[in-house]
Amino acid sequence: MTYPQDYRYTKEHEWVALADGIATIGITYHAQHELGDIVYVDLPKVGTTVEAGKTLGSVESVKAVSDIYAPISGEVIEDNAILAAHPEKLNEDPHGVAWLVKVKVSDAGEFLKLMAASEYHTYVGAES
Repeated sequence: MTYPQDYRYTKEHEWVALADGIATIGITYHAQHELGDIVYVDLPKVGTTVEAGKTLGSVESVKAVSDIYAPISGEVIEDNAILAAHPEKLNEDPHGVAWLVKVKVSDAGEFLKLMAASEYHTYVGAES
């Protein structure tokens, strides 16, 4: 799997794309693969403040329920409504159409503390 080079990644398998102070957050291909068939996604409401490293929501698969952690702090300005009706999209396109939330970032410096794509690729390779 090739991970988008302009994203940053966490050890908990979330990704972040940052543009103009807005972070788009999702789970990685590795995460969805480990979870198996995803059947439900619980996301925070618009207006919720999230804090880096704290729980932001959860993903339920046929195997388990897993917490999703905020990779960056800020205010949720949009959630991905597609996932409410079609959580399986996370299995199909986790780095694209199946993003989770968009957050107005409160500390852009947090983005640079996350792993680059090459580091994440090495990390998941070591984890396997």
